[in-house]
Amino acid sequence: MSDRLTKQANEVKVIVFACEAGMGSSLMGANQLKKMVKKANLDITVVHAPVSQIPAEADIILTHKGLAAQAHQRVPGAVVVPFTMFFNDPAVKAIVDRLAAGEAVVSEL
Repeated sequence: MSDRLTKQANEVKVIVFACEAGMGSSLMGANQLKKMVKKANLDITVVHAPVSQIPAEADIILTHKGLAAQAHQRVPGAVVVPFTMFFNDPAVKAIVDRLAAGEAVVSEL
C-alpha cells in the first residue's frame, strides 16, 4: 500500500462512503457527504456501502481509518481517504473542498 494513488478532480465520478456494516452513523455521514457534494455543485455520485461491498467503479473511498486497508484491497485503483469521525470530519470536508477547487485527491495510505 505504499503507492499513493492520485485522481484528478475531473476523473472523479463516484465517491463511496464505506463502513463496516452499512447502517447507523455511517449512513448519516454519507447523507451529510451527499449534501456537501450537492452544495459544491459537483457532478459526482455518492454511494454508501459496507466495505465488503464497495463497487468497483469507486474513484474515491472515504472510510474509517480502521477499514482503510480493507477498502484498498477491495478496490485497489481507488483513492482511499481514512477518517476518524462519522460526522464533520475534516478529512471529508477537505475532499469536497479539493474537488470543488479542481484539485487532485491523493490516497492517504
